[in-house]
Amino acid sequence: MTVTVRDLRPEVPADVEAFAHVRRLALPYILWTPSAILHRLVHTPPQARSRCLVAERDGEVIGTAQIGLVHDSPEPGQGYLNIYVHPDRTGRGAGDALVRACEEHLAEHGATKLFAWVLDEPANRDFAERRGYRAARSAHFLRRDLTQGALPPLQTPPRGVELRTGADFADDPRPLFALDAETMSDEPSDVDTAFTDYEAWVEENWKHPLLDRELTSVALVDGRPAAFSVAWTDDGTLPRSGAAPLATAMTGTARTFRGRGLAKLAKNATLHRARAAGYTEALTGNDTGNGPMLAVNKWLGYEICGTEVRYVRELG
Repeated sequence: MTVTVRDLRPEVPADVEAFAHVRRLALPYILWTPSAILHRLVHTPPQARSRCLVAERDGEVIGTAQIGLVHDSPEPGQGYLNIYVHPDRTGRGAGDALVRACEEHLAEHGATKLFAWVLDEPANRDFAERRGYRAARSAHFLRRDLTQGALPPLQTPPRGVELRTGADFADDPRPLFALDAETMSDEPSDVDTAFTDYEAWVEENWKHPLLDRELTSVALVDGRPAAFSVAWTDDGTLPRSGAAPLATAMTGTARTFRGRGLAKLAKNATLHRARAAGYTEALTGNDTGNGPMLAVNKWLGYEICGTEVRYVRELG
């Protein structure tokens, strides 16, 4: 049977749910919901040339791809393609067909260097390497069972430090934009990016359907946001299997305030409130070279549950 590749139909709920379903099976360490997928598709700037593709066989969606240009990088010509195939439908040509379609689209729009995340499994890595991609950095997925074992005790903030929630910034999130921009620029990465457009950040991040402002924790030093732990939670569309997941999408500290335990303070507060609210597992991810954050997560009781490798291919 022939595999066909086409664009995701955002106006068809069943199509978006099929996309999310394949992603959840292939990559269960991230919150994939239809609303989050649509939000990203709608709010990615036009200059990113972003697309969501599906590979279909006999009327069934068996593979997915998210692709685009790295529009917010000072280095032009960089593109990304992240491809995931239903674990029970591999070996049927979906991956090949998606890679070809992705590379053609990105090359057409000026990409000369392509980046792809690949699960750290022999078959996946061999698939990427046979297509000319070379391994670069790697990252871990981590999980914390909130029903097992005690969290570190809540700490009394040091003098001059106050713990608040993201909801406290509902009227004016600009201070959190500044903190997010600074911490993201220091994230370990093989692609430099920069947040410079406040309005775009509001639409893409502050209004993200999975953002839980009540569970997001912010540590203020003398009234200024110095560290935060951003919480994402299920929007009610994930299928229930006994686990209510929370994901920390970003935890970081402004440069001036690092080394004072503020990230620990913020993230621990988020996990305590999440457990009290009935969440049973916490998910997060870290670059394998991010020693300080891996140490914080180990202190909080997270365990590595998966690894992915960033692969790179130079076109031409």
